[in-house]
Amino acid sequence: MTANPETTADMTTPDISHAPVHVRWVGDLQFEAARPGQPPIRIDGDARRSPGPFDTLLAAIVTCASVDVVTILAKQRTPPQSLEVRIEATRVASAPRRLTSAVLHFAIAAKGAAKPQVERAIELSIAKYCSVRSSLAGDIPVTWTIELES
Repeated sequence: MTANPETTADMTTPDISHAPVHVRWVGDLQFEAARPGQPPIRIDGDARRSPGPFDTLLAAIVTCASVDVVTILAKQRTPPQSLEVRIEATRVASAPRRLTSAVLHFAIAAKGAAKPQVERAIELSIAKYCSVRSSLAGDIPVTWTIELES
């Protein structure tokens, strides 16, 4: 059974097509993934020579949330001068070892930004705007900490 391509599960917003991503096996457990015409990223099934599939999922969560945070702070006229995020995650011990929780530790330098403003930007990103976070199972807690230099 396939979903109706005209509507999402909540039946209120039309679906849009995402650009295709091509994954090519390059040997051992090494793969390259890219959109057509763009440089590939290397993904290592064993996470020995490059990030593994789970690492890329965590990086996708962080990157998605960070894009929103940078955009929100810029719109508030307090653009960050720097932003770094460390993500810690827990997984189920047995296969398929799915994600059970994640904590994003934000370190942000944003001249003139107040901590409540940055907290709100992060909350909006994770709870409302980040499509990667929204694509995870709803029972997976994603929380955050903030270290702000303003």
